[in-house]
Amino acid sequence: MPDPGKATDLAEFIGLLGELRVWAGMPSYRTLAKQAGPFMKPPRVVSPFTVADAFKAGRRRLDLDLVVAIVRALGVDADGVARWREACVKVHGLAKTGGPVGVFGQLPAELATFTGREDELTRLIETATRRHDSGRARTVVISAIEGMAGVGKTQLAVRVAHELVRAGHFTDVQLHVNLRGFDPDVPPADPAAVLEAFLRQLGVPAQQIPVSREERAGMYRDRLRESGALILLDNAADEDQVRDLIPAGPTCLVLITSRRSLAGLDGVTPHRIDTFTDTESLDLLMRIAGRHRVTAEPEAATRIVEYCDRLPLALALTAARLRSRPAWSLAEHADRMQAGRLEAIRAGGRAIRPVFDLSYRGLAEPLRRVFRLLGHHPGPDFTPALLAALADIPAHEAEAALEQLQDDNLIRQNTPGRYELHDLLRAYAAELTDADPEPDPTAPVARLATWAVATGHAAARAIGAPPLSGVPAAQAARPGHFASYDEGLAWFDNERQNLAAIQDSAARAGLHRHVWQIAAVQKEFCITRQQFNDFLAVQQLAVVAAQAAGDQAAEALMLSGLGSIHWRMDRLDEAEDSCLRALKIYRTVVDPSGQASALIDYGAVQGQRGNHEHSVTLLTQALDLLHDPDSRRARATALQNRGVFHQRLGHLAQAFADTQQALAIYRQLNYRRGEALAIGNLAFFHLVNTDLDSAFDLFREQQHLALLLSDTFVQADALLGTGETHATAGNFDQARHAWQQALHLFEKMSHPRAAAAQQRLDTTENKWPIPWTPTDWAAPQPTGRGEP
Repeated sequence: MPDPGKATDLAEFIGLLGELRVWAGMPSYRTLAKQAGPFMKPPRVVSPFTVADAFKAGRRRLDLDLVVAIVRALGVDADGVARWREACVKVHGLAKTGGPVGVFGQLPAELATFTGREDELTRLIETATRRHDSGRARTVVISAIEGMAGVGKTQLAVRVAHELVRAGHFTDVQLHVNLRGFDPDVPPADPAAVLEAFLRQLGVPAQQIPVSREERAGMYRDRLRESGALILLDNAADEDQVRDLIPAGPTCLVLITSRRSLAGLDGVTPHRIDTFTDTESLDLLMRIAGRHRVTAEPEAATRIVEYCDRLPLALALTAARLRSRPAWSLAEHADRMQAGRLEAIRAGGRAIRPVFDLSYRGLAEPLRRVFRLLGHHPGPDFTPALLAALADIPAHEAEAALEQLQDDNLIRQNTPGRYELHDLLRAYAAELTDADPEPDPTAPVARLATWAVATGHAAARAIGAPPLSGVPAAQAARPGHFASYDEGLAWFDNERQNLAAIQDSAARAGLHRHVWQIAAVQKEFCITRQQFNDFLAVQQLAVVAAQAAGDQAAEALMLSGLGSIHWRMDRLDEAEDSCLRALKIYRTVVDPSGQASALIDYGAVQGQRGNHEHSVTLLTQALDLLHDPDSRRARATALQNRGVFHQRLGHLAQAFADTQQALAIYRQLNYRRGEALAIGNLAFFHLVNTDLDSAFDLFREQQHLALLLSDTFVQADALLGTGETHATAGNFDQARHAWQQALHLFEKMSHPRAAAAQQRLDTTENKWPIPWTPTDWAAPQPTGRGEP
C-alpha cells in the first residue's frame, strides 16, 4: 500500500491516490462511486465523474470528505484512513494557487471561552461542505449568521471558519474583514475599499487595481475563480455592502454576520441564532468567572443568568467583571443587577447599553418611537393588533414596523404572528421611554387597556358571554373581529397573560374603569377553561378598582363575580361574604336584576353548604325579580340551579321541569355551553330515575356539544356521567374506560373532580358489582350569575 505521508504537494498526493486504486485491484470509477457514497457525510449518491475528477493530475484542490470516502471504499483500515486524511490536509496547506497569491490565513483568533452552539456549528459546517449529488459544479455557498446584538455571531462564524480549515476545506485562501456595519465611531466600510484591500492581499500590484468598484469586483471574482477560498464578512450593514464581496467560484464559501436580515441577498442561506440555553449560560460563567465560584453559589448564578436573559455578551461582560472582582460574591452582584440591570452589565470600558444604542440609532424615527413604546407593554409578547393600539397607528403600519424590527433583530417571532422582546432590550426600551416620554405618560397604557376591553368584549361575545353594559363607544375604535366561537376562545388563550399584565399596569396608572372591565370581559373564558386560581387575582383587583372609582354598580358586579369564583373554588366563607356585600349594594341602588344575580350566586353557596331548601328559596326570589327580556339568560341560570337543588331534595319532577325550561331558554338564546350543561343535568336526573337509555343518549349529546365548544370540563363531566350509567347497567369495563378518560381530562385541568373519577376507579378494583347511589359521585353543580 502506498504511503500518503511521502506526498510533498497536491500532485504527488493525487499520484499516490492513483497507486492506492491500483493496489485495491483497479475498481472502475462507477464501482468506486457506488462504494464511496455510503461513506460520505451525510451518505448520498456520488457521480462516477466526481470520483474520476479526484484522480486527475493538475487539480488545485480536493474534497476532503470525498477523498476519505474513496480511501475507505478502497479497503483501507481506520488507522490508514486517518493517515490519508492527515496527508490530504497537509498538501492542501502547501498547495500553490498558480500565481503569486499563496495561502492567506487571515482568520481572527478563536476565543478560548467559546461555549456551546453545537447544533449551530453542525448545521453551518454541513451547509458549507454540502455537494450536489450530480457532480456538477455548484454555486458559491453563502451563509448569513444573523441575530440580535451581543448574541455571539462573530465568535460562531470564526469557530466555523477554523473548524472548516482544520478539516481541510477552503485551505487555499482565507480572507476576513470587519465591515463595521454597526460602529459608534466610524462609518460602515466602503465595499470598493474592501475590494482594493482584498486584491492587494491576493497579490495584485497597486497600480493594476482598477478604479471603479465594478471593475474591482470583476477582478476579485476572477482571482478566486478556481480557489478554495473562505471569505468571512463580519458585521455587515446590509445586502448592498456585501454583494460585490461575494466571489463567483463554486469552490468558495462566504460567511457573513449581521444584526440585520440579509434575506434579499441572492443565494444566501440565513442562520438565525438565539440566546444561550441555561446550561450554555452557566458554562460560560464558569469558563470566565471560575467554576468554583459558580458551583459555590448556584442560586445566585441562576439569578445572574436570568438577569442577563442568557445573552452571551451580557454573560461574558458580567463574568469578566466578576473575575476582576474576586472579593465579590455572586449573590451581591446579582443584587446589583436587580437594582440596575443594564448599568450593572459592564466590564472595564465595555458595556451592554452602547451595543444596543448602535442598533437603535440605525432606525428611522417612526420606528424608534414604536420601539420605545414597546417598553410600555407589560406583557410577554405582542401582535400587530396590540401594537397598533399601543402606538395609535393603523394595523398595516404596525405590521410593517414589526417586520422591520424583526429584520433588525430587535424583536423575535417564535410563534407565527406573535413577537417578543428580549428582556434586556425590553429594559433598554423602557429606559428610552423614560428619557423621551410621551406627552401624557398614561396614554400608552390607556390605549392598551382600551384595546384589551374592546377586543376582549368582542371575543367574549363570540364565546357566548352576555353583553357588558357601559363599554364606551370609544372603546370600539379598534376591536378585533371574531367569526366563530373557536376564534374567540383562541384569542383569550393567546392573550391571557397579556390581559393580566395590562390590567395590573392600568391599576397602577389609576385607570379604574379599565381595570374592572378587563376582568368582566374575561369571566366567560375563565369559566369555560376552569382557570379560577389564575382569575382570582384578576377579579380581586377589579373589586378594588371599582371601589376606587366610586362606582357602586361596578363594585356590586365585581363582588358578585368574585363570589362566583370563590364558591367554584369551594371557598364558601369568602363566597358568602362577597355575595352578601353585592346583594346589599344592589338593594341600596335599587337594581332588581343585580339583586337577582347576587341571589343566584348566594343560592349556589348555600347549596354547597348543604342548605338545599334555603337555596331553592333564594333562587325562587331571584326568579321573581327576573321578568324583562334582557334577563332571560339569568332566568335560565336560576332555573337550572333550582333544578339541581330540587333533585337533591328528592323533588325529581320539579328538577326536570326547571331544567327543561332552562334548556329551552338557552336554545332560544343560542347559548351552547348553557345548553350542554342543562343536557348533562337532565342526563343525571334520568340516571337517578334509572332511565338508562335516556341517560346514555343525553350524556352522549352533552359530550358532542362539549367537543364542539372545546370545553374540557363539560366533556370530562359527560364522561364521568357516562361511566356512572355504564356501572349502573353492570357494564363495568365500559364504566372504567369512561372514568379513565374523565380522569385524564380533569387532571389535565388540575380540577378537583379528578378525585371523584379516581375514587370510582379505585372502588371498582375490589368491589364488583357496584351498588351505586348519587352520593357516590359529584352530581351536577350549580352555575353562576347569568353565566353557567
